[in-house]
Amino acid sequence: MPDAAGERRAVAGERERFARAALTRVIEPGDEHGGRWLREFGAQGLMARLTAAEHEEAGLTGATARRLAGYRIRAAGADPDRDLAAVASVGGRFICPGDQEWPTQLDDLRDARPIGLWVRGRADLRKWALRSVAVVGARACTPYGAHMAATLGSGLAERGWVVVSGAAYGVDGSAHRGTLAAGGATVAVLACGVDVVYPRGHAELIGRIAEQGLVIGELAPGDHPTPSRFVLRNRVIAALTRGTVVIEAEYRSGSLVTARSAQKLGRYTMGVPGPATSGLSAGVHELLRGEGVLVTDAAEVAELVGDIGDLAPDRRGPVLPRDLLDPVSARVLEAMPARGAADGGRLARAAGTTTDETLGRLYELHSLGFVERHGDGWHLTRGAIRGSNARRGGP
Repeated sequence: MPDAAGERRAVAGERERFARAALTRVIEPGDEHGGRWLREFGAQGLMARLTAAEHEEAGLTGATARRLAGYRIRAAGADPDRDLAAVASVGGRFICPGDQEWPTQLDDLRDARPIGLWVRGRADLRKWALRSVAVVGARACTPYGAHMAATLGSGLAERGWVVVSGAAYGVDGSAHRGTLAAGGATVAVLACGVDVVYPRGHAELIGRIAEQGLVIGELAPGDHPTPSRFVLRNRVIAALTRGTVVIEAEYRSGSLVTARSAQKLGRYTMGVPGPATSGLSAGVHELLRGEGVLVTDAAEVAELVGDIGDLAPDRRGPVLPRDLLDPVSARVLEAMPARGAADGGRLARAAGTTTDETLGRLYELHSLGFVERHGDGWHLTRGAIRGSNARRGGP
């Protein structure tokens, strides 16, 4: 026999979902007034107040009369059945807080948390977001920026990380393409409806992401982007991921908004350095002068945001044969003149050791191919001279 209480909860949950879907037509992303009302009254209660007579708007404080009038106009025109059917027609769905697929890290945004998310793609967003990194940057990026974004995308994919970005031209698109080329998982967070292709030049890319990854957004199907929506979209990218990598960004850049949002939320912020003379890297360098961490490849990103054991390889130059010498032998070799010969006594004084000790070390160096003896003098071999120049950065 069916559980009557369970059925009632299911019906109430479905009504709440419909109300949240409707509210994505009413309240702009990141609207904290709307988020507070939603927290206080629930989605059904808020929609009831917005569609009631004006004198029944009890509790909707903090917004001007003009703004409330705008909410009411939008609420009157909301049709969640139509929107849910529209997203289903492109293979999508609507998820909201309380759903099994809801990424709970978005709750860190508090009253600026998305009302819900419209999603295209077969993967589970919550599971993918658990191990994800944002890669963002300039739209008008340089070839260097595009290369670094694609390389980071493919490198993170090879390490099992999900790459999240905004599907824009430049760095975003390169990061998505690099991830897809490596057979990896990527999520595009749009500032419009998930059935709207924007930018139009990325129609094929967004289609591929919807097939191989996930396309998500806060706005209802058919909604178009605006400048403010792009900025507010960035908070979702920051909250959804463990950390944000910025590749090329000017001082005033939406990518830096993402990085600052990540910092406020306690997420990792990283930057890929560029030429000091490049205006496109100026914002990244400013980030790195603060709390941002410098990274140059996927291994360094994974080391920062990953679990214990996700270590990047040690960074060092080539090991030269002379690097393996013991300290005394190294001092004797350093005392050898670059040209001409020297006797044991002179080398002993320069190396700070006894003549007998020096002679013993010279014969060891001779057997290793560093020095040769001619009569009473010792001189460097050609190979030792080349090694010395390489170590000192000489020609």
